[in-house]
Amino acid sequence: MASSHSSSPVPQSTSSDAFFKKEMDATKRFRPVQSLPDVCPKEPTGDANNLCDSPSLVADQHRWTIYHSKVNLPAALNDPRLAKRESDFFTKTWGVDFVDTEVTPSFYLPQITKEHFALYQQEITPREKVHERCKNICTPKDTFDRTLLHTHDKSRTDLEQVPKIFMKPDFALEDSLTFNAVLPWSHFSTAGGKGNRDAASSKLLQEKLSHYLDIVEVNIAHQISLRSEAFFHAMTSQHELQDYLRKTSQAVKLLREKISKIDKVMCEGSLRVLRLSLTRNNCIKAYNKLKLMATVHQTQPTVQLLLSTSEFVGALDLIATTQEVLQQELQGIHSFRHLGSQLCELEKLIDKMMIAEFSTYARNDLNRPLEDDCQILEEERLVSLVFGLLKQRKLNFYEIYGDEMIITAKNIIKQCVVNTVSQIEEIDTEVVVKLADQVRMMNFPQWFDLLKNIFSKFTIFLKRIKATLNTIRSVVFLVLDKNQKTRDLEDTLQKNSAKDSTVDTEVAYLTHEGMFISDAFSEGDLPPVAADTTSQRNTSPNSEPCSSDSVSEPECTTDSSSSKEQTSSSVTPGGVEMMISDDMKLTDLELVRLANNIQELLYNASDICHDRSVKFLMARAKDGFLEKLNSNEFVALSRLMEGFILDTEQICGRKSMSLRGALQSQANRFVNRFHEERKTKLSLLLDNERWKQAEVPAEFQDLVDSVSDGRISLPEKKPAATEERKPTEFLIVEGQKYATVGTVLLLIRIILEYCQCVDNIPSIATDMLTRLSDLLKYFNSRSCQLVLGAGALQVVGLKTITTKNLALSSRCLQLIVHYIPIIRAHFEARLQPKQFSMLRHFDHITKDYHDHIAEISAKLVAIMDSLFDKLLSKYEVKAPVPSACFRNICKQMAKMHEAIYDLLPEEQTQMLFLRINASYKLHLKRQLAHLNVVNDGGPLNGLVTSDVAFYTGNLQALKGLNNLDLNMAEIWEQKR
Repeated sequence: MASSHSSSPVPQSTSSDAFFKKEMDATKRFRPVQSLPDVCPKEPTGDANNLCDSPSLVADQHRWTIYHSKVNLPAALNDPRLAKRESDFFTKTWGVDFVDTEVTPSFYLPQITKEHFALYQQEITPREKVHERCKNICTPKDTFDRTLLHTHDKSRTDLEQVPKIFMKPDFALEDSLTFNAVLPWSHFSTAGGKGNRDAASSKLLQEKLSHYLDIVEVNIAHQISLRSEAFFHAMTSQHELQDYLRKTSQAVKLLREKISKIDKVMCEGSLRVLRLSLTRNNCIKAYNKLKLMATVHQTQPTVQLLLSTSEFVGALDLIATTQEVLQQELQGIHSFRHLGSQLCELEKLIDKMMIAEFSTYARNDLNRPLEDDCQILEEERLVSLVFGLLKQRKLNFYEIYGDEMIITAKNIIKQCVVNTVSQIEEIDTEVVVKLADQVRMMNFPQWFDLLKNIFSKFTIFLKRIKATLNTIRSVVFLVLDKNQKTRDLEDTLQKNSAKDSTVDTEVAYLTHEGMFISDAFSEGDLPPVAADTTSQRNTSPNSEPCSSDSVSEPECTTDSSSSKEQTSSSVTPGGVEMMISDDMKLTDLELVRLANNIQELLYNASDICHDRSVKFLMARAKDGFLEKLNSNEFVALSRLMEGFILDTEQICGRKSMSLRGALQSQANRFVNRFHEERKTKLSLLLDNERWKQAEVPAEFQDLVDSVSDGRISLPEKKPAATEERKPTEFLIVEGQKYATVGTVLLLIRIILEYCQCVDNIPSIATDMLTRLSDLLKYFNSRSCQLVLGAGALQVVGLKTITTKNLALSSRCLQLIVHYIPIIRAHFEARLQPKQFSMLRHFDHITKDYHDHIAEISAKLVAIMDSLFDKLLSKYEVKAPVPSACFRNICKQMAKMHEAIYDLLPEEQTQMLFLRINASYKLHLKRQLAHLNVVNDGGPLNGLVTSDVAFYTGNLQALKGLNNLDLNMAEIWEQKR
């Protein structure tokens, strides 16, 4: 057995898979012999790794150590006082009731299964086969090995006789299965007739167990004999060991006495000084800590005092600083265990107080009397509230202001209505209770003054809101600017850190070499911080360090190095100076979004005012009140609303479409009513028009003259002295005379009313253009029906449509055509470029009017053509000369000339008679051909020539036709 311990262990593989490979021969794997630990501790040899971790006999002499132990483990296990030998140590120590529980598997160790060894089995199986072959081939090395192997085999053969159940590590007779296997009860049955056989079986079993015991004892004795030499050696060295321990004990006792004297003489005083110094420092720290605790203890009263003066920002800063001190410097203090939660609740209370305070401020600011004073109400209070809300990240506080704006806008209209109604005696407020009904009882001037008052109040209201919101936005931008400056400062410090790296390297080197920094640097070369540190270190060491004020002052302050808040001073646009702290942890994106939301709130204020105005407007328009306004009243209303819209756009910087849309809607209704009234009026005028030339009053002439001067507008009424001018026969337009009917004069005035309405209300330009085009088309078509279509015979009761009626109608159409380009230019100047396509309506109207004028001219020619056909078909070439036919023709031509000459210009008259003359020559030529009269100079030719000369003379004798080229030679057939 001893030889087995002395044998060398099997060398292990150094490959990466050595942990997963078996040894070549499991029977040769032995553990190396390990020496017993020394009883005495080793003396230090200078090597830190060889120092013993056992307790020191000198330092630990006054406390219990392992060296005071009197009983070893074998003695404890082999206690002779027990009645029987216990098989389990835990059962012996803790009693028979001890239950071995299963240990819960570790969560940090993986579950190993057979699959983890699959690769190892694949690799080791060929090696195992080779090993088995080699083991069968190889022979024992020497005789000793064979003898040992033989002895080992013999012992193994003997032990194999012992049943395997006794060799199991979990062998326990307490187990019923094990007990039944060792002592089979079937052999001890007490049934009748079997007593002798059972006694023999039990005796045989006892002998068998005794044999097994003998075999085990023999093997144990054999193992003891193998180690007998070592056993006797230990017994012989026992006396020497006792002598050595006695001498060692005496040496140790002497050494302890010397060390104790050295400790009293040399160490106790110095250690006491160090202990007292440490105690003093601890006392100072405790004092500073108590002083800091006293300061923190006053936090809540101080916060209450700040809140009583509405210093929300200061209270929040104090709470934040105190919480940081509690978490860092006063952490674990039992008396302050609830202070943190109390401060959190107090902070939540401050949040609610700030929101309530801001709501009160918004209500007071918006409900002030609306005068021409746009000063901000308590600007310092507003700025303080905004800073506090930003510090607490209450970024939706502007919504409170928006809600108050809506309520105030409603109250403004209500108050204006109440004030106006109270001044009107016709409205009995006791009978008419509802404000809407009271407003509907007002006439237009009263309602117009009320609307003007509302608009003026809303204008002041928006200016006041703009001033307040600008102050809030300025605070937000101050915080944003502070964030940017802080970021720039951090970038600068980061860049400068690279420059300081050289100094830091030198300082680290000097410190590593054991030198003082003050020895390496001269006083002038020291950086400011180092110089201050050196000067503080070089102060008189005799100064009293226990001065509580001087020592504790840097430590007892609540602004520690980690919690100190840097502040900077900023001034708002109103001149209010505020201290901005660095603890406002708001990102630039949040601040920019908040500033945009505040600006959007100003836009919403404009929309609110417009929406309330629209509701007020619609409430009055329910009974058709606005549709019944005349042009002047609606224009005044439109101008008032346009002025208010422009004012709000100038204040808020954005267009609001609700009021503009309502105005456009009312304008469209006004345009429809305006157009229908004038179209109905024109229709009545046309239905009653007798198509006779009308005198032109002086006011119409002045109206036309104003248009000629470039002003398309209705002239102002002149004093009564100038109205004595007599009306004229013709309307003078740019030097031309126009004979017109009364309907056309009124139509010109109506057209100018359309144009002036566009000037007064630019938003209805397109609608007015469409309606005016419709009106002009209606006049053209209706006049055509009445004159050319002879509708006036039934409508008015005319006997016939004369040439004078036709010529007068043509001239009226020409007058309208003259003004169409002027009207087009007027609308073109007031339309957007994208709306210019609507001007094509005027081109279509001009073409229709020219076609109508051409049809009238053709009608006049057709009248004379039928006359020529009737008279010349009966013409006979005979005496007397001139013939009756030509005298009748000349008479009708004179009547035609007399009817149209004063109505149409001379050029148009000449052109008309040239066309009539052409028709006359055509009919005469046809009649001469029918009578076979040729230009041969004969008697018939002479008679015809005399009649033609009579016709020519009479026609050229008419006024304005003396230079007319009649070309009468065309009546004769040309000779071929």
